[in-house]
Amino acid sequence: MSAKHLIVGIFALLVCMHSGIPGADNYRVQRMNMISDIQDDVRRTERFINKKSFNAAVMQAMEKVPRHEFVPTELLSRAYENRPLPIGFGQTISQPYIVGLMTDLLHPRADQSVLEIGTGSGYQAAILSQLVARVYSIEIIEQLGNATTKLLSRLGYDNIKTHIADGYNGWPEHAPYDSIIVTAAISHIPPPLVQQLKKGGRMVIPVGTRFQTQYLTMVEKDLQGKVTTRQVLPVIFVPFTGGH
Repeated sequence: MSAKHLIVGIFALLVCMHSGIPGADNYRVQRMNMISDIQDDVRRTERFINKKSFNAAVMQAMEKVPRHEFVPTELLSRAYENRPLPIGFGQTISQPYIVGLMTDLLHPRADQSVLEIGTGSGYQAAILSQLVARVYSIEIIEQLGNATTKLLSRLGYDNIKTHIADGYNGWPEHAPYDSIIVTAAISHIPPPLVQQLKKGGRMVIPVGTRFQTQYLTMVEKDLQGKVTTRQVLPVIFVPFTGGH
């Protein structure tokens, strides 16, 4: 453990001791170390993302949501490492820094509704649920989607609504959305998602394929409906699947 993490760990232990509740949160130290690692990554990538820190509310959500609940049992000891982890079905739970970055780029507000394409483990949806009014999340892998829906319900994330479907076509029933987040890489920006984005809205999506550089891409629709895009950061995501 580095000196930085040792200091963070001691501080967290003192907080728990002061609370008078032994073992109140066995993962608090790891979670605070994760937050510190995210902050380090923000500083390292400042020239790409044009920011020195993430919004405080985003970081509070990252600190609050129990990432260990969203990883396989055999990976619990690695739950708060600042890296992606496999969750089965050829899918991963994203690196915490990337989860924080994508969330921050959306500029989430408490009155918003957000569409997520790729429920996966449910971790990204859980983070968003702390910051917006409603999260609508689509997963194409039925077994994974059903398991994650049960997990989110058990953990009390009652402002997340899930759906098993091909996310390429979005979820027209609840459109338009203030923001859209896509958690798998695709060669182009799906037109149905652009259509379902509100005027003044933002979409964050990894664009590229398994065999070419992927870029986390910001899509913005202004109040007149004009759409602009910009590349934010090179990334590596699992590929978008479906019939597109």
